[in-house]
Amino acid sequence: MTLEDISGTDNTSKKMQPIDQALEDLLVAAQQQGYLTVGVYESAKLMNVDPDSVVLCLLAADEEDEGDIALQIHFTLIQAFCCENDINIVRLRGVKRLEELLETGDETAEPRDMHCMLVTNSHSDVWKCEALEEVGSYCEESRNKNQWVPTVSLQER
Repeated sequence: MTLEDISGTDNTSKKMQPIDQALEDLLVAAQQQGYLTVGVYESAKLMNVDPDSVVLCLLAADEEDEGDIALQIHFTLIQAFCCENDINIVRLRGVKRLEELLETGDETAEPRDMHCMLVTNSHSDVWKCEALEEVGSYCEESRNKNQWVPTVSLQER
């Protein structure tokens, strides 16, 4: 029996509310500042060229993506690389919400692959972002609980 069972409360949901909002704020700010790389292949290229600039990796998949073996292999390789290079990782549910958040407004552009995103921080100009600090603290707290890759669900609005 856990503390949640005894008290009838779920402490994780209290933690998840602020972190999903912090993630949304972070993604919007990173996109506006040019610190967001979107797409599995684009992310892999960046991590190969400049892994030290990557501060956060977001892997997004919904239930319908769970059967995509190629995507799961990419996720496994990316997670291994991130762990080896001390890059924070968060798994996300809510690909449609990501599309809403990060739409470019260019209807003629091809749809972007929202399954993998990297938040970077330039070496010369350190980007200060409160949401990035919150997400980093959340990842560190999750690792302390032996949850190396936490999962967060983004709610459609």
